[in-house]
Amino acid sequence: MRKNYWLLVALPNLFITLPAEAIEIEIQQTGNEVTPITTSIPDLKEIELPIINAELLTQETSNDIEFNPENQPEVETQTVEDADISTEVIGEQDTFSGSTPVYVIEKEEIQKQGATSVADVLKRLPGFAINDVGRGADIHTGTYYRGASINQSVFLINGRQINNNVNTYHGTTDLNSIPVESIERVELSSGVASTLYGSSAFGGVVNIITKEGYGKPKLTGSVEYGSFSLNNQQTSFGGSVGAARYNFSFERFFTDNRYRVPVGAANRDSQGFLSNADTATSSYFGNIGLDLNSRNTLNLDVTALSSRRGLIFFGFPLQRDRLDHDGLNIGLSWKTRLGNGDRSNLTTTIGYNQDYFSTYGPTGNFYRTGALDTQQLSARVDHEWQLSQSNKLRWGLDLKNTNLNGDVFSSDPNRITNNETENRDLLNTALFAVNSWNLSQNFQLDLGLRQSFDTKFGNYLNPSVGLRYALTPTLAMRGSWAGGQRNPGLDQLYVYDTVHGWEPNPDLDPETGSSWTAGVDVKFAENLTGQFTYFGSSIDNRLGVIAGRWTNIGLVDTNGLEAALQLKLNSGWSTFLNYTYTDAQIKTGTERGLQLGLIPYSLLQGGIGYQNSGWQANLYMTYNSGARRALFNRAGDQNTDFVPSYFNLDFSGRIPVAGNLGLTVYLENLLGEQYERVNRIYSPGFTFRLGLNSSL
Repeated sequence: MRKNYWLLVALPNLFITLPAEAIEIEIQQTGNEVTPITTSIPDLKEIELPIINAELLTQETSNDIEFNPENQPEVETQTVEDADISTEVIGEQDTFSGSTPVYVIEKEEIQKQGATSVADVLKRLPGFAINDVGRGADIHTGTYYRGASINQSVFLINGRQINNNVNTYHGTTDLNSIPVESIERVELSSGVASTLYGSSAFGGVVNIITKEGYGKPKLTGSVEYGSFSLNNQQTSFGGSVGAARYNFSFERFFTDNRYRVPVGAANRDSQGFLSNADTATSSYFGNIGLDLNSRNTLNLDVTALSSRRGLIFFGFPLQRDRLDHDGLNIGLSWKTRLGNGDRSNLTTTIGYNQDYFSTYGPTGNFYRTGALDTQQLSARVDHEWQLSQSNKLRWGLDLKNTNLNGDVFSSDPNRITNNETENRDLLNTALFAVNSWNLSQNFQLDLGLRQSFDTKFGNYLNPSVGLRYALTPTLAMRGSWAGGQRNPGLDQLYVYDTVHGWEPNPDLDPETGSSWTAGVDVKFAENLTGQFTYFGSSIDNRLGVIAGRWTNIGLVDTNGLEAALQLKLNSGWSTFLNYTYTDAQIKTGTERGLQLGLIPYSLLQGGIGYQNSGWQANLYMTYNSGARRALFNRAGDQNTDFVPSYFNLDFSGRIPVAGNLGLTVYLENLLGEQYERVNRIYSPGFTFRLGLNSSL
């Protein structure tokens, strides 16, 4: 183990003592935001749009200045006349650097999309490829951002990490686990954000900001029914009493996902239907905030999930494995402003996370079970310190202890030797610091370090750097680079995978490498803004399965282009267009030169929407170039085969009925094409959902 413990003391002092050029910059306060003017290019959020405008996608380049609750105006619930949507100014946006774009989807757009999970929300963001299989299906089929898997990204709820150190074949982060009704917005970032939240973020950092209650008690709810016995109920109740705020949400979802699939499809039963694809989930969320005084605030949030579903499997013959997933996530945070001013803000967070995965099912004349029970305790101290008007330091400490209980059993004589019970613990500690300088009115520089101490993989240091330079009032350049290390999951190290028959490998090495971006932000016109990003990563010792055993498969290099455009046509119309090209090439081993499986080269997404007096109409478009069939091929398939490309159109709308009551309509796959999503798993063709939503 390398002797890097001196960094525990030296790292904060290094950043504090670095010289900061004392450059005066103008500070402006607009509404609920305090913004340092380091560039004359406005963020997309600064484009003035009526509240009722159908904002299909908001992309933000957040400025790096601390959020100051005391300087904010009194928060009220604003209700638009003749409209069903009320806008609550709540939550707290993270202060990411402007050296990488931050894409944001707000609750109004989430509602328009008819999203029923975080996966539904993410698939409208640039760079995301979501290979889900029917509404409500599990994430076994894969979620990728810029070529990185879901386990190579970091997921947060209110700035608190919810990933654990168990990289199961189910994806570890169940994107169905948080009630959509409880979400205020979803933020996607990369670059130096990995220094703040974990060295494993080769892809990105997804921060889910939940609602808080303000003002008079408010009840919102919706009911929805649709194809394949779908029924979904969501409700949320929030408000405030004196210095206390509260919000509680509940969601219940069910669909049998039973529809006809073509000959040759995976999980096709004897009657020609997709089999074992039903999903039933119940998720709960609660948030309570208390202002102790003008400088101290306590927040408690709790998320719970109960899920029962069939496993959608790429393999042949027909699989009948079931998955039970129960989760509990609790976080308590204390936010305080130190000293007499507003330049030093300290956030202390304690978290508890439990994930229980249980798979079971028949395999011919035999039976198998596998249970993974993970409990994780975490603590975080995060200090934002405005050292001068041109220099801000953000630094802190992460502590995380993970315990895994694994219990696997198979009655198959060929697998009995793998039956076992495992109990493993892992402690990870990290110091992090990011220092941001406004070197001039137009130039921002970020430097970051994250020093980790791991009881399994020793000590490792991951640096990051980012910069942003405004060339003209309508053009800015930016770039970032970050080193990373992603350690194998405890299950990959120690627990036999009963579903796939994959053996663990205690000698696995961590994935190591770096990721980078370079891009420009352009304001083409008053109502047209674009962000263009080149991204890449190089990851060595990538984890994979060879001959039924987890192993380090070698080097994977990823390069791609990302374009995000937003156009406001007039007061009622707006539109967006996102395009991502991803070349994720395997550089070593038997699959050298091939694209990583399940990741399309090209992904194009667009939308146009109109909203007025409670009426809504939104049309979404998706083009997918098709991904490589890399896993569990049927007889005759080659691992070089690609899924055919497909084009899809979805429609969502709302018709006001009376007061705040509205009829919602979601028509998906308008062209009715039963395209192959991934690895012989097919979409259902045209589907519909009808519902009612209201607020009191």
